[in-house]
Amino acid sequence: MASSIEDILAKAKPRERTVMVCIAGDVAGELDRLQDELSRVSSDWEPQDLTDVHPGRALAEQMKALREQARAAEVPFKLRYVGDKSYSDLMAAHPAKDDSQAFDSETFPRALIAASCVDPVMTEDQAVELFEVINEGEIKKLFDAAWDVHNASDIVPFSLAASALLAALGDES
Repeated sequence: MASSIEDILAKAKPRERTVMVCIAGDVAGELDRLQDELSRVSSDWEPQDLTDVHPGRALAEQMKALREQARAAEVPFKLRYVGDKSYSDLMAAHPAKDDSQAFDSETFPRALIAASCVDPVMTEDQAVELFEVINEGEIKKLFDAAWDVHNASDIVPFSLAASALLAALGDES
């Protein structure tokens, strides 16, 4: 027997997605610098003796500590679908400057992120401030999540890692 629309509406919840954003750009930059240095010393180094310690070892230890700092500096952003009318109004409020695009690529991302972000709640002006300190990769992470909660149609995304773990445990469901 089919469910009634009332039953469906009572169970329906807006799509959500949480992404982790690293707010320690200085730590990420230092990791990049150490990675470059590690590549350089690794390509140049040749041991003179069996007791010689690779100079990259100290760099790798520094990188490990910095990766832990970067993970500690990640904050969760929970984004939620705003609803059809609000989303349509948002798109209309940020028309493309070019007919080949669906929206204004400068103003729409920050507006969509601000409108979708339920934790932490932020205004569009605060999104602009955030965009001034996080890099384009982190901004893209936020925008992709906001876009996905509004546009993705795959309800249960496939996870190769989860499938492999379940297969290894003998549960292939």
